[in-house]
Amino acid sequence: MAQPEANEAEQGPKVTVRVQYIKDFSFENPGAPRALADTADPPQIQVNVDVEARPMGGSHYEVALHVNASAKKNDANVFVIELVYAALFSLENIPRDRLETVCLVECPRLLFPFARRIVADTTREGGYPPLLLDPIDFGRLLRAHRAPPGAAATAAPPAGGKR
Repeated sequence: MAQPEANEAEQGPKVTVRVQYIKDFSFENPGAPRALADTADPPQIQVNVDVEARPMGGSHYEVALHVNASAKKNDANVFVIELVYAALFSLENIPRDRLETVCLVECPRLLFPFARRIVADTTREGGYPPLLLDPIDFGRLLRAHRAPPGAAATAAPPAGGKR
């Protein structure tokens, strides 16, 4: 009896992270040390997040989070972060019509906390308070991306996110 249950469990959808890694990373701090001493007015911070997924053969997919964050004061860059944080996922027994959702919603949801920490640690090590990225609703971003062009204004992604 235990054998059929084990086979059924093995045939269910399975998402496995094979490896995760920083694919590309840059931190620029052109305003230092002057910007570090000027704490009178906080800088204007802009964050953009994008997701990219591509098949790697078989059941393997690379999913990458592109995080770009910049802080500006008086139109001058205080700091700029560009991060591509990725993982190789094995997606087994996922119905074909669900692959896009798994790749663009579920996989980024697993990667986001790691990318968030890299951004926070880097800004802290750069001399600034840690930049803590707000949680992202990747499902909402996907729905906004799929919306017809006229509906994009009503289904726009939250500040800091893009597709």
